[in-house]
Amino acid sequence: MSLPVRLLPSLVLLQFCTTGALAETLQETEALAWLQKIAAAARQLNYSGTFIYQHGDHVESSRITHFVDRSGEYEKLETLDGPKREIFRTEDEIITFDGEHRVIKRERRTRRNSFPALLPDQLAHLTEHYQLRKGELERIAGYDAQALLLEPRDGFRYGHKLWADASTGLLLKARMLDERGHVVEQSVFTHLLIGAAVGRPVLGPSSPDRRREPPSADSTAPADTGWVVKDQPAGFRKIIEMKRFKAGSQTPVAHLVYSDGLAAVSVFIEPLPATRKVQEGLTRQGAVNIYTRPLPDQLVTVLGEAPAVTVMQMANSVSPRGQ
Repeated sequence: MSLPVRLLPSLVLLQFCTTGALAETLQETEALAWLQKIAAAARQLNYSGTFIYQHGDHVESSRITHFVDRSGEYEKLETLDGPKREIFRTEDEIITFDGEHRVIKRERRTRRNSFPALLPDQLAHLTEHYQLRKGELERIAGYDAQALLLEPRDGFRYGHKLWADASTGLLLKARMLDERGHVVEQSVFTHLLIGAAVGRPVLGPSSPDRRREPPSADSTAPADTGWVVKDQPAGFRKIIEMKRFKAGSQTPVAHLVYSDGLAAVSVFIEPLPATRKVQEGLTRQGAVNIYTRPLPDQLVTVLGEAPAVTVMQMANSVSPRGQ
């Protein structure tokens, strides 16, 4: 027997509440204090460890070393499964070494939103769209961890469960939960060292035999695309607007990114392919919903780790600026 639609929001909220035993609702000031502690720890502490990332049926492990001194912030991320890839981050740039093709790529550093630095610098508006609850204490990678639940206040975003080191605030484990409370994405440290014993990583590929990618225009530089999203859900703000070029093409693709601080949604607008007919429709890959909408001479594609209603609403409100 199907349940009345009006009962579904209550059941989703109940699922989140019961995910953490005896979850305690936090006041806004305490909630912000916890979020600020987690965000600061990922950027200000020295740490090195191995973590596992799971997205749908895909599982991979990586090793990360993060180091901070007076000269700035340095980070090395190395994949441990599949083709070798190393990513080096400094204050100003990101250097990626593709071990399979022996190629080094350099690009300007932009907004970071990867484990364990999942939280944005600006946190105050998060409590407008997520309610924070304190869950149980657990043991993760040898550390005492405080569980925290971020429950969406509407149906336009997924929920999150975070486990932070009770002492330093460093994020040890993170889960993303869909509308039904199912885990769709997870990252967790399996081994971790925090503190002075962590040394500054060597910012260079482990193999000296490599070639540099030919220099190209900076595809991450801001640019006016001439397109707007007129009806994004409350809390989603445009954080990136640029033009990109596909390999072998001189025609730019407009790319806009909207975020509420946790969820990010990308909007792409490109010329409608003349060689094939594109159908309007929704697909899903793990936590990512993808909505495609053909216009008379353009193709709009909106994708993000957000509920289907979010990407559909944004796709259906894309239009040229001024119209």
